[in-house]
Amino acid sequence: MSIPTESYYRASLHRLPVWPAFEGKRQTRVCVIGGGFAGLNTALGLAERGLSEVTLIEAQEIGHGASGRNGGFVFGGYSRGEDALLRELGPQRARALYAGTTDAVELIRSRIRRHGIACDAIEAGVIWANWFRDREVLRSRQALLSEHYGVDWQWWSRERLREQVRSERYHEALFEPQALHFHPLKYAHGLADLAESRGVAVHERSPALALERQGSAWRIKTERGEIEAEQVVLACGGYLAGLRREVDAAVMPIATYAMVTEPLGERLDEALRTRAAVYDTRFAFDYYRPLPDTRLLWGGRISVLDRSPQAVKRLLYRDMLKVFPQLAGTRIDYAWSGLMSYARHQMPQLGRIGEGLWLAQAFGGHGVAPTTFAGETVAAAIAHGDERWRELSGYGLVSAMKPAGLLAAQLSYTWAQFKDAYKERSEGRAG
Repeated sequence: MSIPTESYYRASLHRLPVWPAFEGKRQTRVCVIGGGFAGLNTALGLAERGLSEVTLIEAQEIGHGASGRNGGFVFGGYSRGEDALLRELGPQRARALYAGTTDAVELIRSRIRRHGIACDAIEAGVIWANWFRDREVLRSRQALLSEHYGVDWQWWSRERLREQVRSERYHEALFEPQALHFHPLKYAHGLADLAESRGVAVHERSPALALERQGSAWRIKTERGEIEAEQVVLACGGYLAGLRREVDAAVMPIATYAMVTEPLGERLDEALRTRAAVYDTRFAFDYYRPLPDTRLLWGGRISVLDRSPQAVKRLLYRDMLKVFPQLAGTRIDYAWSGLMSYARHQMPQLGRIGEGLWLAQAFGGHGVAPTTFAGETVAAAIAHGDERWRELSGYGLVSAMKPAGLLAAQLSYTWAQFKDAYKERSEGRAG
């Protein structure tokens, strides 16, 4: 059976909202380039701070990239580990940056409730399940989060975990109760609607073809028009716009994969008796979550290869059966891949990079809360001169060293997979 080329998220929309393409000439105070979470949160943040004349342009459709195709996990933290942040920034700065993402989770939750954003939000937390017998990875992270970040992840015994996640693959787990999961594309559309209702001009199918400094303003050329802006925010993620060489050179577009099963009905409870989202302790981890219509969304693997839906289905179906053999024979209705933007330092690249020119990119692998934090940070900087963005200035536009960097990333991922497999075999659990 063939797999649709579109994602489950797009296929499950009751209607496909459309925002007009940009045409003509316009003067605006701020032009945000990119209609993913980073751009949408920045535009909305500006409008909520009373800034008028904000324009957002998106080359494809709102939420086209990773923002509309991701796993839908909403939780704190960054791709960079908390232990690394502590070493690099010290306790005070590390805690403040981490708190920015947990505050972002609460802002997301608040926006969904206050504005009635229909995005299938499930308030059931997230489980970090231990693939290995060694408990130390859980104990050390739990202690680190509690001591240095003021965050309480609850310990789940093996017995409690297996009551909720019906798999012999896992041992103990940590449970993050503050977290939630949702339909990311519906949420992206909700943000665009909200921004538009506050005066932001939102435009799809309006790629920025050129960006030039002219006097005290920026000129953005599109297919059908031209925008003159006092300030510009580049928020293009893994789908590079080709506007600034140093910006595109600093990120690696990395692919990740997801699939969605048929509706499972009561069979879902044979695998999951919780409605929490789940990921595991391997570097090359699986992540999955139950959907409101009893489907199971399953994701995992990262690669420099943007694979076909059929190839994604083959890979992830095999991964799913390693965890839940009882789901053998389940039909896979959707499978897709998409590009995320990664920096070599595994942190967002955020802040002012020129006179009136701002950047928000490199959220790959852990983006929903950090993009919200980034939008709030850049909006506060533009609207009020807030300088908190400088806390991330140490994680700047470091060259991704493409194409060699892409090969290195793939080799690093393959090596991490090998280490995961070696540890598993050393515990007597090959497979």
